[in-house]
Amino acid sequence: MKYAPISQSLFIRNRKKFSAAMKPGSIALFHSNDEMPRNADAFYRFRQNSDLFYLSGIDQEDTVLVLFPDSPNPMFREMLFIKRTNETIAQWDGHKLTPEEALAVSGVSSIFWYDEFEATIRPAILLAEQIYLNLNENDRFNDHAPYNAIRFARDIMAKFPLHRCERSAPIMAALRTRKEEEEIELLREAVRITGLGFRRLLGFVKPGVMEYEVEAELIHEFIRNRGNGYAFDPIIASGASACVLHYVENNKPCKDGDLLLLDFGADYANYNGDLTRCIPVNGRFSAQQKSVYQAVLHIQKESIKNLKAGLTLQEWFALAGELATEQLVNLGLLSMDAVKHQDPARPLYKKYFMHGLGHHLGIDVHDIMNRYAKLETGNVLTVEPGLYIPEWGIGVRIENDVVIREQGIEDLMQDIPVEIEEIEALMNA
Repeated sequence: MKYAPISQSLFIRNRKKFSAAMKPGSIALFHSNDEMPRNADAFYRFRQNSDLFYLSGIDQEDTVLVLFPDSPNPMFREMLFIKRTNETIAQWDGHKLTPEEALAVSGVSSIFWYDEFEATIRPAILLAEQIYLNLNENDRFNDHAPYNAIRFARDIMAKFPLHRCERSAPIMAALRTRKEEEEIELLREAVRITGLGFRRLLGFVKPGVMEYEVEAELIHEFIRNRGNGYAFDPIIASGASACVLHYVENNKPCKDGDLLLLDFGADYANYNGDLTRCIPVNGRFSAQQKSVYQAVLHIQKESIKNLKAGLTLQEWFALAGELATEQLVNLGLLSMDAVKHQDPARPLYKKYFMHGLGHHLGIDVHDIMNRYAKLETGNVLTVEPGLYIPEWGIGVRIENDVVIREQGIEDLMQDIPVEIEEIEALMNA
């Protein structure tokens, strides 16, 4: 991996938290992600199952973690199964972890080869009352393909049909939304690399460059700073393309007089930055562009002030809706009379600000969460209001990553340029 080693103490602590939340007499199983086929004999770059990485730090395929804290056999209390390697695999695919290395990464002392799982797990499960199985329960996920975790769960349930099965996901959501300090440091590094990419673009963008050239500048900066690459497919949207929320074609010229919406983040150690900025292609905002940009920036700054532990996401979003309504009236896009008579279930601001205000951030860009739970200290969220005005050919979104602290909000992106004067000065330096 490109990133610096992570202390095993983080993963040991994470496993202890999960084990403490399990029902007595339970065993929990976590399986690595698939190696996803691309075409012919090629695969997409491997990305570890987020929960398995959170609990073990193991970042390679063919891995299973077993947690059985109440086992009468000490060997079964924590077990890690890793890919058996050999000289051929090492020569063709590179080095794989040895048991000693897996112990150093994870802190799990009972380590077996992956091909020993079937024989080893049966006597362990027979001692357990419940089996915790781990599926992707992100409520924005549509599982059209039978991914590895669900195939694994079906296999276990078929082999042990008289055991009660439990869901790991609710426990993982509660744990992963409240970040440990080591996790925040990893996020801070992902943000730092993301910010370096943005500063690089401020000196690069000019009329006539292609969106894909801008994208190429980012990946250069990410990789040279030990990032894994993009946290997600970047949005490099010039002009009216910024009004397409998930625009990823990145194949148009950046024209003089247009705004360029940039939504991207670096992946560092499987933790992610998520930044959005809008910059003028020619280095100067027009009066109309300034008015929209300042409106969105106002919504963002006030939304950061509104954010605190004890709120729900829905309550926080509603406050942003009031701010957006006020700014749209100021821009002349809504009238106060229309607002007074609007349907509360379909507020008028949604025509121009149709997405949420933010999301949890961590190992996943849209991190696992309970969207109806109250926010807590240690939560890391994005704050990303936007206004999209196709009739003006302008789309503006501004996004920062923040941490809810006991003493208030820590903005991880406070050093990344966002003010109009700052952006223009750097683009024209």
